[in-house]
Amino acid sequence: MSTGNAGMTSTRSRKHAAFRPGVGQASLAGFLLLAIISWAHIILGEGSGIADLFTEQTWQRVGEFLGQLAGAGLEGTPAFLSPESWRKGAGLALDTLAMSVLATAMAGLAALLTFLPAASNVAYGDLAGSGGKAGRATFFALRGLFVFSRGVPELLWAMIIVFMLSPGILPGAVALAIHNYGILGKLSAEVVENLDTRPAQALRSAGAGKFQMLAYGILPQALPQLLTYLLYRWEVIIRTTVVVGFVAAGGLGHEFRLRMSFFQYDEITLLLVYYLLLVLLVDLVSAGLRRLAR
Repeated sequence: MSTGNAGMTSTRSRKHAAFRPGVGQASLAGFLLLAIISWAHIILGEGSGIADLFTEQTWQRVGEFLGQLAGAGLEGTPAFLSPESWRKGAGLALDTLAMSVLATAMAGLAALLTFLPAASNVAYGDLAGSGGKAGRATFFALRGLFVFSRGVPELLWAMIIVFMLSPGILPGAVALAIHNYGILGKLSAEVVENLDTRPAQALRSAGAGKFQMLAYGILPQALPQLLTYLLYRWEVIIRTTVVVGFVAAGGLGHEFRLRMSFFQYDEITLLLVYYLLLVLLVDLVSAGLRRLAR
């Protein structure tokens, strides 16, 4: 009993040592110092443009731009008051939604097929069984793939893929899927690494093979969390579709770039309204599906 108590006391002392108040205060002080240095560099640096924020001409330009978004000085009916423009915008919004759903589905499927061998405990840890060298090689290859795919921004992926495919929804969806695959794969693999492996080990002790152990001992625990991460990424993807659309990937983003080029600011207002409605819709649907997943 005394040995156990001593062990528990030692564990508690280590935990308290890891979360000493002084460590948190030092981290906060370091963050504040970096923030002050960054703002000082922005405000005092040459060519920062910070002084332009306080000039009358800047705020006059801001007022003129907001007026143009509201249709001031426009000959004819603004786009956001035209039923025909709303119908065209609805089609673009549906294309954007389809792009986000397709990208989320592709990224989720790719992550589902690869996240288990990318977990260290499955690849070469206590759940690996035989074939440790092959599992370790697969682990590092997949983790490297995750780093590469998420390290390249969606916009760069879209610019590359548009050169290989014709402009449209598909290149944008593929670009978004590649980037988010790396994020989902890494998060899902880490979920498996932090799971309670006792049910899987009990199955192995009862004579189950590795596939059965993973299918019945690991996947039921990991899939709800994977689905939650997937839905969170969908919320991010729907916001990024506009950026990807700037490189001729279709949807609201492509139209947004065109209207900006032609200075048709009333059309931009209409597109922004549809974009905000899409974001709100996806957020609501994602929240509802996450509640069901739990």
